[in-house]
Amino acid sequence: MALWIVLAVLIILGIWLMTSYNGLVSLKNQALNGWKQIDVQLKRRHDLIPNLVETVKGAMKFEQTTLTQVIEARNRAIAAQGIAEKAAEENVLSGALRQLFALVENYPNLKSNENVSKLQEELVSTENRIGFARQFYNDIATKFNIAQQVFPTNIIVGMFGFKPAELFEVSDASERETPKVDLNLK
Repeated sequence: MALWIVLAVLIILGIWLMTSYNGLVSLKNQALNGWKQIDVQLKRRHDLIPNLVETVKGAMKFEQTTLTQVIEARNRAIAAQGIAEKAAEENVLSGALRQLFALVENYPNLKSNENVSKLQEELVSTENRIGFARQFYNDIATKFNIAQQVFPTNIIVGMFGFKPAELFEVSDASERETPKVDLNLK
């Protein structure tokens, strides 16, 4: 009788171990998939930027510093390794793009240029997709991190060496500021 009880406990423990491990692996792979979705959108943005810079380069002869900053920020973002470094460099790139878009507003011929408008629209759309992908990733990564921290799953984490997933965070203080909107009709 005692043998059956020990055997039943071992079977239950084995099933729990297997399902907990598989659950952690599933969450880890979902977080990895979330990161890959971000990566796809970042590649799309990286591919659009040179086209935008080339399109505005001729008209913005006096703004070469800004164009250079955008390209340099893009190159650093492409070269970044790991989520934390990638997030930091992508935030710098976003700031450089915002500066470029603000400058384009000062050039009426660029504002009315269909190619510039299409590229800006594509970049804004891509920025939105990046934002949604980051939100999805952070949601899944948070679930994965919580699953690693709760008892008794944290025992399995220690046994198999699972690591917490890094989260995307807003690191640039200017991104936390409330945008200023002027709705005065002139």
